[in-house]
Amino acid sequence: MTGSADRAGVSLGVGPLPHARCRSRARTRAGTHLPPRYLDGTSPEGGQLLHPAPTQRLRRLRRTPALRRSFAETELPPRSLVLPIFVAAELDGERPVPSLPGVSQHGVASAVALAEQAVELGVGGVILFGIPSRKDPAGSGGWDPEGPVPAALRAMRAAVGDRLVLWADVCQCEYTDHGHCGPVGGDGEVDNDAAVAGYVRDALAYAEAGADLVAPSGMMDGQVAAIRHGLDEARHQAVGIVAYAAKFASAFYGPFREAAGSTLVGGDRHGHQLDVGNAREAARELALDAAEGADVLMVKPALAYLDVVAAARRQHQLPIAAYHVSGEYAMVAAAHDRGWLDGPEVLEESVRSIRRAGADVVLTYAALDLARRVVT
Repeated sequence: MTGSADRAGVSLGVGPLPHARCRSRARTRAGTHLPPRYLDGTSPEGGQLLHPAPTQRLRRLRRTPALRRSFAETELPPRSLVLPIFVAAELDGERPVPSLPGVSQHGVASAVALAEQAVELGVGGVILFGIPSRKDPAGSGGWDPEGPVPAALRAMRAAVGDRLVLWADVCQCEYTDHGHCGPVGGDGEVDNDAAVAGYVRDALAYAEAGADLVAPSGMMDGQVAAIRHGLDEARHQAVGIVAYAAKFASAFYGPFREAAGSTLVGGDRHGHQLDVGNAREAARELALDAAEGADVLMVKPALAYLDVVAAARRQHQLPIAAYHVSGEYAMVAAAHDRGWLDGPEVLEESVRSIRRAGADVVLTYAALDLARRVVT
């Protein structure tokens, strides 16, 4: 019985229990700083208070908009945004994309006007995707020097000079008549090495037309090394490579397929894009592209893969880009149209979250709208 009482802390003869002594000391310390009315657990208005009252009040730095701006951890400067632009051959003006509200396919002159808006708003860059007038099994329109992307690059460079970074996406999916990212072999799979040879030709055409950066997105093995070698051999050492290093086989790309005219005739892209659950494999892809000479590493999509963005930031010293893709944008636009969400607020929160995860640059269809919000 005695042992049981001792274990219960009833008759050990050692004074108050430890937690009681802590409360006593807390009262003493608090009493030197707080009026007596705070020590009985009530506020001046009679409501219950924490006992003792908190000394660390994190709301102090959230009290006013100016305070919140001063101590914001993640900024969203327009220079960190890149606007995707779809350039269609033989199009005069623009053609709205139904599944991407506010986004259109553009002719060259219309695309240049969009680039000029980006400059005025301080947006960091634009990335061009081409929609050719003809398609074939190899996607040869991608390296046509008179194709939509080279034509737009030349016109943009003439219009805006070096005030805007000009990116060119490198892939054959817009240019093949089957929608795959390169020639398809007899087994129904994309021929990796033949596709890469096409990417090199694309990149050279875009470099000649004035691209600052080429961005291979086909997820073919060895594509970065081959493009780097091809550019250097052609004396385009100054043209950088943004590697779509961790591009997942995502369902969020749907509206892009309509905008770029790259819907598959048959099959899928699971044989070369990453499985959506494979973060470790994504880390290997990022490391390989860095070793092959990429200047920037990209994760696509962004919102559903913030863990991959954060890991890329921790593991690499190269700049990290993330693509806020068409489905991530379109679902917010659709909900806004129905009055279910405040679209501009949600888009800003989404892109700021991508930046918080570690992206230096975010490709987003909302680039111009976000830049206007930040500027104003």
